[in-house]
Amino acid sequence: MTVITLPGPDRRLESYRMREPVAWAPPPSPPVGRVVYAAAHVVADPLADHAPGSPTALDWDATLRFRRHLWSYGLRVADAMDTAQRNMGLDWTATAELIRRSAAEARDFGDPADLLACGAGTDHLPHAATLEEVVAGYLEQIQTVQDAGARVVVMASRQLARLARGPEDYHKVYATLLGHADQPVILHWLGEVFDPALAGYWGSRDLEAATEAFLALVHDNAARVDGVKVSLLDADHEVRLRERLPAGVRLYTGDDFNYPELIAGGSHALLGIFDPIAPAAAAALQALDAGDDERFASILAPTVPLARKIFETPTYHYKTGVVLLAWLAGHQDAFVMVNGAHSARSILHLTEVFRLADQARLLPDPDLAAARMRHLLATAGVTR
Repeated sequence: MTVITLPGPDRRLESYRMREPVAWAPPPSPPVGRVVYAAAHVVADPLADHAPGSPTALDWDATLRFRRHLWSYGLRVADAMDTAQRNMGLDWTATAELIRRSAAEARDFGDPADLLACGAGTDHLPHAATLEEVVAGYLEQIQTVQDAGARVVVMASRQLARLARGPEDYHKVYATLLGHADQPVILHWLGEVFDPALAGYWGSRDLEAATEAFLALVHDNAARVDGVKVSLLDADHEVRLRERLPAGVRLYTGDDFNYPELIAGGSHALLGIFDPIAPAAAAALQALDAGDDERFASILAPTVPLARKIFETPTYHYKTGVVLLAWLAGHQDAFVMVNGAHSARSILHLTEVFRLADQARLLPDPDLAAARMRHLLATAGVTR
């Protein structure tokens, strides 16, 4: 077996023996018991300037190849969302191109409206000064997604959070957006742990008051809502919310800490962690479809410590661990990120991500993963 020298939490170097990976074969068909999206990352052009504020430059071949990887495992793709570094470096020009290109790739697998959901927000109007400007910005991005043929995810808006005076402003804005949608949309409630600028979304910093405002909006517009994607990392709250949704409106868990039990309990999924663990997730969902709850849980259990490490505080830097694992697994040739985000986590954090991914048996080529990890560790002076 492959052996690599790794630094531990106490900074001491230790010899680590890697495990034999599991060869997760693509399933014969997509899952049927749950609607499941993997939120996909983008692959930066490794030779471009990725200083904060620089125009986005992507490696389009690798970015689209990764989406094909996710579809090949029967998962749907959630694109142009926070995992793709929206509001953290991915500019609107690149985002619009990503939406168009991903939709074109999806057609090789089926209907983009079924296979691809893309985020629409207001990040291209950072200085919006009125609710009317917020609505106009949303509608521009919604039209881009619809023109591509994908499903719309209405993302939470920093600009709306700044301008709204209370729940009635959210209700007014969202009702207008839903009225312009050509098919039911997914509403995204992104908690402040993922983006502190979204504190008080839906008109209150009190979670229960915000929940009541959100549910009122969904009930008033149920025919136009496919589902709600909730990213609050609060499993008990999610279960209560799921039970109060109108019939036909799905709850897509965005809880990257508690996803096994939430999916087993009835939630659908739209998860960033399903980007690096797609093969295992697909196998688990096949087991769930077959009624084998024990196998479902046993497959996902080793992925939970990995997910909790990747998404640890500050949670919004989780993209760094996601991209690290794509590089270690051979899905891309460089560990470089838009906006220089590859530097957002410490070498000890990244080492533990490597260790936990190996323990979950998710690194398909241990020799490749170890060779790349050695190169990364060498930049921190670990050369043994």
